[in-house]
Parts: sequence; C-alpha cells; structure tokens
Amino acid sequence: MSLTKKDRRDRIKHRIRKVITGSAGQPRMTVFRSNKQISVQLIDDLNGATILSTSSLCKDISENKGIKKIEQAALVGKKIAALALEKGISTVVFDRNGYLYHGRVKSLADAAREGGLKF
Repeated sequence: MSLTKKDRRDRIKHRIRKVITGSAGQPRMTVFRSNKQISVQLIDDLNGATILSTSSLCKDISENKGIKKIEQAALVGKKIAALALEKGISTVVFDRNGYLYHGRVKSLADAAREGGLKF
C-alpha cells in the first residue's frame, strides 16, 4: 500500500527531527506551509519554548494584496530575520518540517539568509 502525502511528510519530518534540535543560542527555525499561508517559528527545544514567530497573516505582510505566494514567503523570511537579529539571534538550525526544499520554503529560507540569519 502506498503512502499518502501526509504520511510521507510525517515520515520525513520525524527523520529530520531525530537529528535537529534547537537551543536558546541557536534555535530551530521551523516552517509550516498551508495552501494559503506560510508561518515560521524560532523554537528553543531545550526549554520547550517558542522564541519568535511570524506568518503571512501579520498585518504588514497581509496588507500586500495581489502578490504571489512565493513573494509572500520571502517577506515572511525577511521579517523573521529582522526580528531575530533584534533579539540577538544570528544563527539558527533550519527545519523544513517535512516539506520539500523547493518553492515557498526555499524562498523563505533564501530571504532569511539575505536578511542576516546564518544556517
């Protein structure tokens, strides 16, 4: 029996999470992508706390009507990089959360790198 899309993503997600953990100094940057929105969180796994989060539902990003989802993801990436640098976080561990590193996920990661995050 073949895997469904969700089962395949969950299998990849667990394989990634076995080796990736975040700390306060180097948090885990995890991406969630839905059909309409994209969000990102910086998580400290040792304390079990979310340090920062932003999404395409934020007011300054959602005001841009008529932009493509890839451009929307790039804006989210730039915003999380700016927020992280304000908090003094410069390096993160990237967790693509089982999604392929392609399209919106890649756009978000590239924009975060351009914004000053290292991963």
